[in-house]
Amino acid sequence: MTPDTRRVEDLLVRLRRIEGQVRGLQRMIEEKRDCEDILMQIIAVRAALDQVGTLALQGHIDECTSGSSEEARERLKKAMQFLLRLSH
Repeated sequence: MTPDTRRVEDLLVRLRRIEGQVRGLQRMIEEKRDCEDILMQIIAVRAALDQVGTLALQGHIDECTSGSSEEARERLKKAMQFLLRLSH
């Protein structure tokens, strides 16, 4: 299995898990569950989506910098991680 294939599979597994979380969230709302529980589940879904976005972005960086030196790639990854932390 290539690194790209593993990355795609990882993203799909994570998205399926998020899909299950969203279905659970829908049930919680239908059942009129406690507002705090619903909000906590929303926070969990958002965090999981953020992680998928981060992994997808890292994959994109890897593809775009495949001809670059390892040092340049690592510096770009660190800069993107810093920017992602700032946006949260």
